[in-house]
Amino acid sequence: MEFFKIRRDIPFMKNALIFNAISFLTFAAAVFFLFQRGLHLSVEFTGGTVMEVGYSQTAEVEKIRATVAGLGFSDVQVQNFGTSRDVMIRLPAQKGVSSAQQSDKVLAALKSQDPGVTLRRTEFVGPQVGEELATDGLKALAMVVVGIMVYLAFRFEWKFAVAAIVANLHDVIIILGFFAYFQWEFSLAVLAAVLAVLGYSVNESVVIFDRIRENFRRFRKMNTTEIIDNAITSTISRTIITHGSTQIMVLSMLFFGGPTLHYFALALTIGILFGIYSSVFVAAAIAMWLGVKREDLVKSSARKEEDPHDPNAGATV
Repeated sequence: MEFFKIRRDIPFMKNALIFNAISFLTFAAAVFFLFQRGLHLSVEFTGGTVMEVGYSQTAEVEKIRATVAGLGFSDVQVQNFGTSRDVMIRLPAQKGVSSAQQSDKVLAALKSQDPGVTLRRTEFVGPQVGEELATDGLKALAMVVVGIMVYLAFRFEWKFAVAAIVANLHDVIIILGFFAYFQWEFSLAVLAAVLAVLGYSVNESVVIFDRIRENFRRFRKMNTTEIIDNAITSTISRTIITHGSTQIMVLSMLFFGGPTLHYFALALTIGILFGIYSSVFVAAAIAMWLGVKREDLVKSSARKEEDPHDPNAGATV
């Protein structure tokens, strides 16, 4: 399915150096903000108090969030848990204040709004648990990166594996850079979004790499730059359909999903946009500069397909 078909190849690689310079500056800025400001980690990573409260009727999450925030708690997380009458509240740790004191203070404020509210459970999430979550998250990220490199090296060639992983890490670091610069809360949901972006971004790279390999087999008179330009141009319609439909869904979560899904959807939005950019101007360009050529992807023993642009196609020897 195609919305449109471009008859003439767009010279993407002609301006690859300029766009990669922009990418490098953006990447460097993201790294700078990560080191200077760091990530604003959520309760899951830093530790704090987790409360579960129950209501006799549907809980008004926004009203509860405003009540808790009015007590002086910053970065409080309030969301439905299980049913619409059950609510989970996450409170950041405060110096000199125990978990019991925090929960009592919050419960008293909630009872002033609705005397029927009951405390189901309260527990303290220590920084040791948060450190374990951070470590496990980094391990998951590393495993995804290694898995992607192995997959691409087997399916295509090591140059494509290197190009794709550089492009994917480019996307991840830029997402983290945004969260560090604006001090948006980095939670487990955002970490899940980052891992999703890794898989989503590599999918776009694989589509382009697959078309590059196909073009090397079809167009024997084209050079590497022309092959890559043709591959990207011929997949533009597919990219618009796929990423456009996905972005519509993510934007609906961003605008209508409420605070619980806000940063998750925000991380996906940034990742999808930069994923398209990196697949074209980072992954494909790096593969070109690494010297990918026809011999890397087409074995000499394989049967060559005829080039429709080759004037000698079909001629007998």
